[in-house]
Amino acid sequence: MLKSLKWRLILYAAITLFAILLILPTVIPLLPSWYTKIIPTEKIHLGLDLQGGMHLVLEAEADKAVESYVERIKNNLKDDLKDRGIPAGKVEREKRDQIILEVSGEKEKWERLLRERYSIMQELSSSESSGGIWKMVLVLDSKQADQIKKSAIDQALETIRNRIDQFGVSEPEITLQGTDRILIQLPGIKDPQRAKSLIGRTALLEFKLVDEEGDLETALKGNIPEGDVILYQRVVDPKTGGVRKVPYLLKEKTLMTGEVLKDARVALESQFHEPYIALEFDDIGAKLFEQITGANVKKRLAIILDDTVYSAPVIQERIPGGRAQITGRFTTDEANELAIVLRAGALPAPVKIIEERTVGPSLGQDSIRTGIISVLISAGLVVLFMIFYYRVAGGIADVALILNTIFVFAALALLRATLTLPGIAGLVLSIGMAVDANILIHERIKEELRWGKTPRAAIDQGYHRAFTTIIDSNVTTLIAALFLYQFGTGPVRGFAVTVFWGIVANIFTAVFVTRWIFDYLTLKVKVKKLSI
Repeated sequence: MLKSLKWRLILYAAITLFAILLILPTVIPLLPSWYTKIIPTEKIHLGLDLQGGMHLVLEAEADKAVESYVERIKNNLKDDLKDRGIPAGKVEREKRDQIILEVSGEKEKWERLLRERYSIMQELSSSESSGGIWKMVLVLDSKQADQIKKSAIDQALETIRNRIDQFGVSEPEITLQGTDRILIQLPGIKDPQRAKSLIGRTALLEFKLVDEEGDLETALKGNIPEGDVILYQRVVDPKTGGVRKVPYLLKEKTLMTGEVLKDARVALESQFHEPYIALEFDDIGAKLFEQITGANVKKRLAIILDDTVYSAPVIQERIPGGRAQITGRFTTDEANELAIVLRAGALPAPVKIIEERTVGPSLGQDSIRTGIISVLISAGLVVLFMIFYYRVAGGIADVALILNTIFVFAALALLRATLTLPGIAGLVLSIGMAVDANILIHERIKEELRWGKTPRAAIDQGYHRAFTTIIDSNVTTLIAALFLYQFGTGPVRGFAVTVFWGIVANIFTAVFVTRWIFDYLTLKVKVKKLSI
């Protein structure tokens, strides 16, 4: 039995020492180099409410994703009608999910095309004019529209998460609220405006040909040739800082998009060392880019991001290898930000900020101070009560209480969990629950002593009888904490984290550590009477 005491002491002391070492990086900023090589040096991450930062609620305009989808169908339909020699008049998107189509010629031919390639577009109405021209209104299938909206929200969530991860924010909270809203919390953010710009950019990369034959001046007066569009390049004067917009008359058809992009990096051009974006396409994109450049030598290819022309170089020759670049007098920060959004992918639908809060560091410090005071007061009152009511046994429970708090903070550091203000509330609750387990044990021991048993027998029976009750009560709370963490959002999850690890530490300290102390007193010190 004495040998068992020794090994249990070594085990519990080793666990406690390791826990203290895990907490040290949070308490002591500068540690020796050897320490960082041996011990994990993750600090306890503080939530938005404790260290300040940004809180955003975004609303994804999922209807825009449906519009874009129907617009692509319209363009593909127009190309297919032309390729199959089917005479077509108007082919235009109307409203959000409809296409107006005017066709003539062999009815069987265009009916087969619509049936085989465009079955997701249902016929809303149709009529034939005296000239044999059929006018139809096609509408996107409602189930397909709902699926596009859901996919757009899911993709927006993932895209924003990727952007923020590359931006370098520690422990961000990015969750879906309802069906079309995204909650974002960015603790410790230093540049809120840049973060908003990074998150909200659609980042739709497109390659379109410049219409060399069209008259730009005429188009600017409102007479835009069919199949063309006017977009602008934003040019900043390096001396005055003035901005002017240069118009481009472009073919409406998009030859390639950022979907085939593999990588985007910031590079410096050799002569003036100005940053630009080096693009690298995947295998499909590389082949497509080679075909596009090969078929359009001596023509200008515009590189467009979010409907803004960044450059429109002349294609001198076929470009193999799947590489291109975006130039445009960027600052280094602008180039880095642009590279991040391109790497993370385009948002499938625009997002707008409907709620924004910035928590200042001073407010966060006030929260930390208030939280620490609440923990100290609650712990102090519990310590005094236990000593007053249970004497030496109460002091043993207080040792378990201190270890319980150390183990919770060590778990937060080791698992890179985030401590929030509700998390501090959970820590206060776990302190109360830790004492509750010790009270159950002490009352059982007192009951056994009243029946005339020896201190040693009373301790054995007290722990044995209280063990099942402690496990039952704590396991049910553990399950509740797990569900809170799984299905809750930021503040609820912060509360659940400290409650969960507080209970785990509580079971260990109340059942095993305090038992070792009692065993030491009765077996090693051989006390004849318990102070309880």
